[in-house]
Amino acid sequence: MEPIVLKLQEWLAFYGLKVVAALVILVLGRIAAGIVRRLLRNVMVKGKVEPTLIAFVSSVVYVGLMAFVIIAALGKLGMQTTSFIAVLGAAGLAVGLALQGSLANFASGVLLVIFTPFKVGHFVEAGGTQGTVKEIGLFSTVIKSVDNKRIIIPNGQVTGGIIINHTAEDIRRVDLVAGVGYGDNLDEVRKVLEEVLANEPAVLESPAPTIAVSELGESSVNFVVRPWVKTSDYWSTWFALHEAIKKSFDAKGISIPFPQRDLHLNMPGEGLSALTGGAAGS
Repeated sequence: MEPIVLKLQEWLAFYGLKVVAALVILVLGRIAAGIVRRLLRNVMVKGKVEPTLIAFVSSVVYVGLMAFVIIAALGKLGMQTTSFIAVLGAAGLAVGLALQGSLANFASGVLLVIFTPFKVGHFVEAGGTQGTVKEIGLFSTVIKSVDNKRIIIPNGQVTGGIIINHTAEDIRRVDLVAGVGYGDNLDEVRKVLEEVLANEPAVLESPAPTIAVSELGESSVNFVVRPWVKTSDYWSTWFALHEAIKKSFDAKGISIPFPQRDLHLNMPGEGLSALTGGAAGS
């Protein structure tokens, strides 16, 4: 028995310290991973990051740190971790290739949350459509169209194209075009347009509105009318000004021409005589 006891003592002396060191690494690593996860979560909460993204990122970071801790503990026991790391890398590559589209959408979702080109409630044009943002998810963005349709757009398409945010700023400019006849007095037209803008309470005094002749068209002289309003008043002002301009033009006798063409018939005298003669003979 003495040789066996000596062998056990040697084994415990050799492997016991390694086992203890591996357990210490495992315990301390788990504690450190938990601390990192809590710190990361607190930072993202203070940064007002989406709750879904907070839970996902903190879980991914914790799992990654624990995988590193387990590999370090196995290495301390004398195990060859090179093949284990290679297997994990190959598995990660396979999963990444299989989920390539989803991962691209996820990465785009993270970018949307971090850089916030728009927020829930904003009216945007993105991904080939437009509407009010209802939800910004990790993989897709939900938009409600103006006719109350629910549109779900993959985040990859949102970040891969042009994003136009119509409600990001506090004020917007209303762009209108008013066409009048060539026989109308332009100074009077300008005065009427100024009165229309002055009577609209939603129009802001600063920045000052612009009223100018923009084009001598085929059938009309076109004025651009560009007042500034609060973003929330944009559409109501847009509709109200069109109606007010039409009523004011009618009251002042200012014409609003429509496209027209003049047709001139030029018939030679001989042809006309032959035509009238033939008609009389018949």
